[in-house]
Amino acid sequence: MKKIIVVVNQKGGVGKTTTVLNLATSLAMHQRKKVLVVDIDPQGNATTGAGIDKNDVEFSIYDVLLGNVKIRDAIVYSKSCKFDLIPSNRNLAVAEIELVNEDDREYKLKNAIKEIEHKYDIILIDCPPSLSLLTINALTSANYLLVPIQCEYYALEGLTDLLNTVKLMKTKLNTELKLFGILRTMYDKRNNLAQQVSEQLVEYFDDKVFYASIPRSVRLAEAPSFGMSAVALDDEAIGSEAYCRLAREVVKRLREIEQ
Repeated sequence: MKKIIVVVNQKGGVGKTTTVLNLATSLAMHQRKKVLVVDIDPQGNATTGAGIDKNDVEFSIYDVLLGNVKIRDAIVYSKSCKFDLIPSNRNLAVAEIELVNEDDREYKLKNAIKEIEHKYDIILIDCPPSLSLLTINALTSANYLLVPIQCEYYALEGLTDLLNTVKLMKTKLNTELKLFGILRTMYDKRNNLAQQVSEQLVEYFDDKVFYASIPRSVRLAEAPSFGMSAVALDDEAIGSEAYCRLAREVVKRLREIEQ
């Protein structure tokens, strides 16, 4: 089954890490899926948000990309969120410099994941908010692209730029990469502009826009301070329920693709 999903947007603050953490927890806890999260953002927010001390891990994605360890040796388990994780920390910030003269530098993550992908139902990759060598590694590794987007001015322009980048990626590095879905985050149906942008998204991308949308939620914002996702903290909160709906959609789409 093709099941590696990269969560990406070149714009920051759109809920990428929040989406990775809560979707992964929903898939693990409520859909009974074996999930791996790969944190390839030097900020390591997905790592800390899963309750893992990023400065106290023995190995991280940095060690994997540099070939210091096998990927299986870098896997840690998030007790709070119920999924496996390849952690990240600030060491990753220098990886691009160290990899710049390496052969096949764009394929380091893909080659590493091949060793363990058969153990998981779904693998989610959390990216930095930039088109860096790290993001390129994530895009090269993935089968599908999930794009969180705020329904605000310039959102469609930014999405178009991202998809043009992905189109170029497909011709050069990863012919299998496909748009899996567009997720509306921090969405307020009462806001006229949000409604207009949402309508435009559906007009242009049709069923690629997930039916589930993610509202602004205090629980989503505060959960990382507890070292867990909002779904793990309070699965009845409005934001948690939205991510549980998203998880059901993701599983359904993957099942339909397999048929």
